[in-house]
Amino acid sequence: MGEADSTATASTPGERVGPLDLTAFQTNILAILSEEALYGLAIKRALEDYYDTEVNHGRLYPNLDTLVDEGLVAKSELDKRTNEYALTDAGEAVVRDRLGWVLSHYVTEPERVDDVYDLLDVALGGEA
Repeated sequence: MGEADSTATASTPGERVGPLDLTAFQTNILAILSEEALYGLAIKRALEDYYDTEVNHGRLYPNLDTLVDEGLVAKSELDKRTNEYALTDAGEAVVRDRLGWVLSHYVTEPERVDDVYDLLDVALGGEA
C-alpha cells in the first residue's frame, strides 16, 4: 500500500503532534474525518475507495486508537458495538498544517495558484 503501517508517532507526551509526525495512513484518516464524524466501517470504506484495495481491520483500528491517544480524534460510543470517531480541534489543526505545508511546496509559480483554485472549485461541488 505504499506507506508504513506503524501506529507509532514521533511525539512524546505533552508535545504537540504535527502533520509530519504521523504516517500517511493516519493523515488520510484525519482528512476523511474533516468532513464529518464517522463510524469505523465508514472510515474503512472511504480509505478503501482512496487506496482502491481492502484495508484490514488490524491496520485501521490501531491507527484510530493512536489518533485518539494523541488527542487528534475523539471516540464515542454510538451503541454497544459501534464507535463514532470525530476530528478534534487539534486534529483539524494538523490537517490545516499539512495542507499549508503541501501548498507552500506546490504553489511555486502563479499558474499553480489557478490549479489550486480549480481543485477547490471541484471540492466545493463546482466544475473546474
